Parts: sequence; structure tokens; C-alpha cells
Amino acid sequence: MTNLQAASSPPLLGRRALDLRSLRERYGVVIALVALCAALALANPHFMTWGNWADILRQTSINGILAIGMTCVVLTAGIDLSVGAILALAGMVGAWLAADGQGLAVSVGAGLGVGMLLGGVNGLLVAWFAVPPFVATLGMLSAARGLTYIYNDGMPVSELPDGFLAIGAGQLGPVPMPIVIFAVAVAVFAFVLRYTVYGRYIYAVGGNLRSAKTSGINTRAIVLLVYVVSGLLAGLAGILLASRTTAALPQAGVSYELDAIAAVVIGGTSLSGGTGSLGGTVVGALLIGVINNGLNLLGVSSYYQQLIKGVIIVGAVLLDSSRRRA
Repeated sequence: MTNLQAASSPPLLGRRALDLRSLRERYGVVIALVALCAALALANPHFMTWGNWADILRQTSINGILAIGMTCVVLTAGIDLSVGAILALAGMVGAWLAADGQGLAVSVGAGLGVGMLLGGVNGLLVAWFAVPPFVATLGMLSAARGLTYIYNDGMPVSELPDGFLAIGAGQLGPVPMPIVIFAVAVAVFAFVLRYTVYGRYIYAVGGNLRSAKTSGINTRAIVLLVYVVSGLLAGLAGILLASRTTAALPQAGVSYELDAIAAVVIGGTSLSGGTGSLGGTVVGALLIGVINNGLNLLGVSSYYQQLIKGVIIVGAVLLDSSRRRA
């Protein structure tokens, strides 16, 4: 090897460090999930049973569906703090109509419609009136929660018909319906983000808003649509939750937005927008679900669970900041 070749070749140690760093950034959350599962399997033999994993996936499905919509919003450098409150209102409306005998199509359609409508209001405030996403969706969080209590005088809606309950309690073969619905939602939006023009526009808007405008993208329409999608999926999650718990509660979904944001950031989507993947979000949601389930199996108090979750969220944000500085 000549001196020129030696000078132009990166040191072996440097290349190994670069490979390890790339591996950590791309698969770190997957490695963390596998390691956590292995540790919990050793700590409690019940952890790896199908019954327990069905519970994990069923519980993760609600947060996972919210996190899909949150991923679309965060990819545009936005945030949606209202998804938990929209979930509660959509579930309340859908359950009330179902209990009133309006039929499955009407009750589910109304719940989804409420989610889309409130998401559209968020999108209009952010895209057309230039209200910061944090402020717009924080206001919607309060308004939607208030509407949920007003809608049925703060009372839960129960005695739901069997058809409505089957959405959250039914099964497709051995697989619970919430898991099936979550899997379908992941497949649809993974395809949209990766293979459609709309998906490419979402990344473009989050990566550089000014350049996206210059290239002819209708950035306002894209921002509006991601909030509509987030509201739609929050409505779907609300219908699922009301069906699974056999009642629509006005206090449903409190702090669910934090779990959704945590799943997105843990999964590697940057809060500054333009970078991330739905696959990472799914792994992030699973990691949160496994942590919650594992702590329950180990008998850890729910108070400590909240503390641990808060530490994870802060750590994920710090990791995102370090990636952007690198």
C-alpha cells in the first residue's frame, strides 16, 4: 500500500466506531426491546406466554394507533397534544349512538368523524392561522375534554350492544380484534409514508418547509391533512377503547398523548421533523407496552411506573437532541 492509499483510507478503529454508532442509531431500540424481553422472561416465566403477549399487544394497540397519527404530525415538525381528549370525545359519541340503537356503521362513523373534525380544526389553526402546534393542540385538549364531560353530563355510557363490543373484545381466529386493527393501520400508513407522493411530501415539509414551498408543494394542505389523520386515528382508538372496556368514560385517554409522543421519539422520529419511520414508532410503542406489562408482573407500584415512563420520555428527547447535534 502506498503512502497516498494509507492516507486516504480511514483508520480501522474509526470505521469500527462509525459502524457501531450507525448500528446503535438504526437498531438501538430493537436491541433494547429484545434485551428487556429476555430479562423479563428470566424474572417471570409467565412473561413469554401467548396469553401475556396477547395482553401486551392488545394494550399496545391503543397507544400504537395514536402513535401512528402522532408520527405523521411529528414528521412535519408539529405536535398533537389533543389526541387523548379527542379519543375520549370520539369514544363517547360513538358509544352513545350505539347504546341509542343507531347501528354499528353510524356509531363508528360518527366517532371517526368527530376525530377528523377536531383534527381538522387543529390543522386549520396551525396551517392557516400560524398558531404554534403546541398552543393549538393544547387548546383543543382542554376544549375536547370539556365537550366530553358536557356531552353526557360527566356520566359514562354503558350497556353497549354486542356488535359494538365485538370491535374491542372479538377475535379473528386466535388474534384479538384490536391487534388486527392495529396491524392493518400500521400496514396502510407504512405504505402511505414510504410509497406515495403524500408520504414524500410529509417528509419534505418537515425536512425544510421553505424548500418544500419553493418546489411547489401545497404545504398548508399537507399540514392540515396530517392533523386530520391524527384526529381520525384518535377517533378509531376511542372507539376501540370504549368497546374493549365495555363503557365510554369521560376521563378516558388522560395523558395518552404522552405515551404516543414517547413511542414516536423512542422509535427514532426527530421532533424537529423530516426524519423517522413508522417501523421505529411501532417498536417504541411495543417497548412502552412491555415495560408497563413487565412492571405489573413484577408487582411494581403504578406510581413508580409513571416515574419510569417520565424518565424514558426525557431520555428519548435527549437522545434525539444528541443525534441532531452529531
